[in-house]
Amino acid sequence: MNEERVWQTVQKARSNTRPTASKLLSFLVKDFVELHGDRYFGDDPSIIAGIGTLKDLPITIIAQEKGTTTPSKIQHHFGMPHPEGYRKALRIAALAAKFHQPIFFIIDTPGAYPGIGAEERGQAQAIAKNLFELIALPVPIVCLILGEGGSGGALALGIGDQVWMMEHAIYSILSP
Repeated sequence: MNEERVWQTVQKARSNTRPTASKLLSFLVKDFVELHGDRYFGDDPSIIAGIGTLKDLPITIIAQEKGTTTPSKIQHHFGMPHPEGYRKALRIAALAAKFHQPIFFIIDTPGAYPGIGAEERGQAQAIAKNLFELIALPVPIVCLILGEGGSGGALALGIGDQVWMMEHAIYSILSP
């Protein structure tokens, strides 16, 4: 694949016309109840997590949300989770395992939030802990790369029994 085609794919994956996680959830999941917070520092709006039903099956959903407008993108950190987002994801995944519910991860991120505060609050440790603990959960896990799955920020939620990708999505632990 030549560089121009690769860049076109990246642009399609990042396009504002792609559906976001919250838009996808509104079509797929009935009676979604969002759960908040990591029980340590706070709530990260770039991670939407909760429970609902998918075709009459109780399911836990953990999704990275980018937003669509400039204010919503800022609110959701452009889909780049802070450590509290990864801790929230792990807390909700453990809750799903406790109640024997399958987990559906929706991944759409350029990577983990790169700020100093995130590093001070344990960004790398939160990602590593997710990798370590999600792999051992005794429930079915499906991961969907919705648009962009970049770096460790995507990998932290990309541990699943199946990993699916939408057309023109990208999934890379290296920067494209």
